[in-house]
Amino acid sequence: MKKIAEYINQKLHWQQPSMLKMEYELHAENDEVIASLKFKSSFGSFATAECADGCWTFKRVGFWQTRATIRRCDTEEEIATFRHNTWAGGGTLEFPDGRKLLATTNFWQTKLEIKTEAGDWLIHLHTDGFLKMSATVEINPDAKAMAELPWLVMLSFYLAVMMYMDASAAAG
Repeated sequence: MKKIAEYINQKLHWQQPSMLKMEYELHAENDEVIASLKFKSSFGSFATAECADGCWTFKRVGFWQTRATIRRCDTEEEIATFRHNTWAGGGTLEFPDGRKLLATTNFWQTKLEIKTEAGDWLIHLHTDGFLKMSATVEINPDAKAMAELPWLVMLSFYLAVMMYMDASAAAG
């Protein structure tokens, strides 16, 4: 398996192989599986993201002011925290060194972008699917040198899944 940065000039696609499991695969144009995102439970927010670059966990905590923690697998150290903006959608990804990235969504929450504080896009995600969640991913070539790129690609889809789950719960 190649590292995610090697697929930058391709359209990538997240797929849910089975409607019955909260498990997703990121496919390259040649249908090669290059990453996975697996939730521990169909009703929880804990997920493990894996690719050739490594393994990370994402977990949402909080009720009114939710945030998601990002950790390397098998560690308790947070490498970043995503703070959700409940009323405006999207949120802010904060790093321990003070850097920040922004996540923005459209009104329907079918598009999500990870951007720099200056507003330059790094990752663009467009969700589709009704019964089985899926999404296309585009990575800005300028993001290739970012050490965080692999887990940012997976975190963007994790956030889209969380928004979908929230919207489904609100509709129910």
